[in-house]
Amino acid sequence: MRFEAYEWLMGLWIVPLLAGVAVYALVRRRAASRRFIAESLHAMMGGGISTPRQAVRSLLMLLAISLVVLGLARPQWGRTESEVKRQGRDVCFLIDVSKSMLAEDLAPNRLERAKLWVQDVLTAARGDRIALVAFAGEAVVKGPLTHDYGFVATALRDLSIESVSRGGTLIGDGIRLCLDEVFDEGDPSFKDIILITDGEDHESFPVEAAKKAGEAGVRIIAIGIGDESSGRPIEVTDSRTGQKTVVKYKGEAVVSRLDSSTLREVTAASKDGVYFNVATGTIDLDQVYKRLVRQAEQKELETTQQARFEDRFQVFIAGALGLLTIAYLMRERGR
Repeated sequence: MRFEAYEWLMGLWIVPLLAGVAVYALVRRRAASRRFIAESLHAMMGGGISTPRQAVRSLLMLLAISLVVLGLARPQWGRTESEVKRQGRDVCFLIDVSKSMLAEDLAPNRLERAKLWVQDVLTAARGDRIALVAFAGEAVVKGPLTHDYGFVATALRDLSIESVSRGGTLIGDGIRLCLDEVFDEGDPSFKDIILITDGEDHESFPVEAAKKAGEAGVRIIAIGIGDESSGRPIEVTDSRTGQKTVVKYKGEAVVSRLDSSTLREVTAASKDGVYFNVATGTIDLDQVYKRLVRQAEQKELETTQQARFEDRFQVFIAGALGLLTIAYLMRERGR
C-alpha cells in the first residue's frame, strides 16, 4: 500500500490531541456532576449516564477522524503495469539576439516580443522535445533538446544581446549549428526550426544552409519581425544609468529594417518551409505551433512502463461514516 498525498498523514497528530481533550472533558464532567449533586442523590439524579458508553462513543469518533485523514492521504494498492508511448517532434527555436533586435518597432522591443511568443508556445508543446539556440555574430546552444520545458523557459528568460559575445547577424551559421549540434543524427524527418529574426544577414549564406536543412528533412518556420519600409534606429540601454543611446556608425544612426526577401528564400529552400511576415504586427505563435507542429507527423520518442495504483480512499471514508453513525446512535444513558 502507498499514499499518493502522504502530506495529509501529518493530520494524524491531531488525534492524540483530541483524545486528550475528550479525556479531560469526561473527567471535568464527572467532577462537576459530583460537586452539583449530593453523593446520596447521585444515583437517582445522574440519569443513568454510563461512563464506559461515553468513552466508547469518543473512541469511535476519534477512529472516524483517523480514517478520514487516511482517506485524504489517498491510500492506493493493486498495482498494474501499462506501456506509455511518447510521441512528438524535435523543435529548435533559433532566436536572433543581435543589437538590431533592440529596435522598438514592436513593444517593448523585437527581442522581448519574440521571447513572449516563445513562452506562449511552451504551454502548447506537449510531448515535443524543445531546444533553444541564440545567434548574432555566432550561434550558441542555450538549451539542448529536452522535455523539461521549465528549463527551456528559464534559458529563454535569460536571453539577451549579451547571450552571444560576437555582434552581427549570421542566420546561416545558426541553421548549421542546429543541424550539426542540436538535432540527432538519423530520423530524417520530424524536425523543425522556428526562426525568429529581422532577417538582416551578414554574408553567412543562409539560403545554402536552408537547402542543407531541406536535404536533411528539416522544415524551417520563419517569423520575420521589424519595420520593413522605413526601419527603426537601434537603441542600447546602459545597465548602470538606464539611459538609452542610439547606435551609430560613422556618425550616423544605424537603422534596422526587416529583410523579408531573404527569409522567404530561406523557407522556400527548406522542406515545406513556411514564412510569416509579422513585421510590426503580432502573431499567435502558440496557435501556429499547434497547427504546423502538433498536427504534423509525429515520431515515437520513447516507450516507458508506467505503474498505476488504484485509489482505495473510498474504503476509509465509508468506514468513517459507519463509525460516526454508530457513535450517533449510541446512547450515553442506560435504559
